[in-house]
Amino acid sequence: MQEHIDLAAPAVRWLWRKATLREPTVLQSFAFDEVNRHLYVLQLRPGGADRGDLCLNRLDQRGERLGHMYLHGFGHGVSMGVQHAPDGTVWIWTEADAKDGYGRGVTRFRFSHGAVRTRRDVKIRHPIEGSTHNQPSVCPATGRIAVRYRRDGRPRYRVWDLDAFTARDYAHALADLPQTGTHPDPEVPFQGYALYGDHLYQLAGSAYDGTANPPARHGNAYLSCLDIRTGALVQRRRTEAGHSLDFREPEGLAVRHRPEPRLCLGLASGPVGARRFSVYCKPRT
Repeated sequence: MQEHIDLAAPAVRWLWRKATLREPTVLQSFAFDEVNRHLYVLQLRPGGADRGDLCLNRLDQRGERLGHMYLHGFGHGVSMGVQHAPDGTVWIWTEADAKDGYGRGVTRFRFSHGAVRTRRDVKIRHPIEGSTHNQPSVCPATGRIAVRYRRDGRPRYRVWDLDAFTARDYAHALADLPQTGTHPDPEVPFQGYALYGDHLYQLAGSAYDGTANPPARHGNAYLSCLDIRTGALVQRRRTEAGHSLDFREPEGLAVRHRPEPRLCLGLASGPVGARRFSVYCKPRT
């Protein structure tokens, strides 16, 4: 599991300008359930950013919606994860316990079409005392979970064995490292991350605009890779995937594990109130 996905590999279009999400907002993050061939996508509810109100979509492999549920007071939806329990139960991991729109903890729950969940309906975990902006990612290959968090305003990652974390053993983390190397310009927003093997993949970039990030320059989105064993920046590359999209805001990062690892990035497009989403994938070469 030590070889990382080459960020210089060409990106291949998988889903293109889909308008199948429940809400008219951009996607925030996504994760794969490859056993059941489902794609889960998080969105903010319109007007719900300050409260941390999210919509979770379940899609098929063509990007068609199979169902949705609402998560009130959970967070911003920067990342998420899927866990397969030994009994076949599928658990969704997200941030939870929102304050100022971002989760102070994480939780897991089962998908239920049409349901509305609040913080009172789930068991919230606070694995990193005194932290804010807790956002989980699950590695399907190694059975690990990462939580991105902030302490004293500085973003970091902490990684655990998923079985131990599920059992609430937070004292034996496998790694803890600072977030670094996301973009040459530190003012450009962070847009998502994914844990896979011994590496963390990061996404940063902003939507097209008429001055600093015009469409003619094909965007300012960057992908980067950190080694969780050392904290070192392994690779960073600008990506022009989906550069012909209007608006084109990078949103969300995930890894497809089967039949071979592919790093997938989400891109939002379309006008306000009618956003669409696309997904591009980079194979391990």
